[in-house]
Amino acid sequence: MKGTLSSFVRSTPKKPKYEVSAERSRHPTYPFPVPELPASFAKQLDYSPAEEGKAMKGNDLDIIYYQPYIRTSIADGMFDFFRQELFFYRVQYKIHRGGISRDISTPRFTTVFGVDDTSRFSDTRELVDAKTGRKIENSRYKCTPLPLPQCLDILRRVTEATTGETFNFALVNYYADGNDSITYHSDDERFLGPNPVIASFTFGARRDFYMKHKEKNVPQVKLQLGSGDMLLMKGTTQSKWLHSVPKRAGAEAARGRINITFRKAMVRGGTENYYQYNVGTGGVYRWDDSAKRMVPWSQGGEEPGPKAETLA
Repeated sequence: MKGTLSSFVRSTPKKPKYEVSAERSRHPTYPFPVPELPASFAKQLDYSPAEEGKAMKGNDLDIIYYQPYIRTSIADGMFDFFRQELFFYRVQYKIHRGGISRDISTPRFTTVFGVDDTSRFSDTRELVDAKTGRKIENSRYKCTPLPLPQCLDILRRVTEATTGETFNFALVNYYADGNDSITYHSDDERFLGPNPVIASFTFGARRDFYMKHKEKNVPQVKLQLGSGDMLLMKGTTQSKWLHSVPKRAGAEAARGRINITFRKAMVRGGTENYYQYNVGTGGVYRWDDSAKRMVPWSQGGEEPGPKAETLA
């Protein structure tokens, strides 16, 4: 029998939006175990992409737009799953400009998994040197890299099979409503190497995705990314273009949006950067289905959100 129970409020169980797997991805770096992707979703992923990608090229832009990549029958269910079952952070950090220091709060919830090409996780999920296979020295990273849980790793492998690319990082953003956003930027950090390839998935609310050229006076690219869509950005897209997800009012944006991007970091600096700006030093958050929002999660306490019921 399936159902959902709140750890805070006792209420009549309601039918869950997906089958909660009894199998979990576990690791000492995880604040709590992450359920595996429901078998019904994993089976449907075998038929990805749902539609052939549309090439968008010109003026240094090199994109393949899958509309959608994930079948519509499971896209919203995968949104519910990722929002509920992953752990998130609300990162705060300081920036220093013109001799002035400012505290910045990231306007969305974030989490990240993976490690750069100089290291890898062994079959026992121990962090080892990529070349020697030996356990890495404790001083290699200031941060604590996390392996991809099964639910993200299976999506990564499907994406790699489709695109012919390889990825070692999964960055996850949760836009709780239309006030959560990301300003114009490009993912052109040196640690991604020249002409990086990034696969960007949307789950949940349809949100505007804007792009503008860094130098040329050419028309902006304006897309509305829906649940299950995927953008494969490659070539000179990152070096020549900026992209953003602007704030939006209305009921659609209020549904919440999950964005998952797969990337490939080449050197240690990429690992440090991704964990600094997507995990930071703040507390862990998890979706509470009865409160309909992210709430702080306390280690050792009850976990908010749905749990699989068992037959008596």
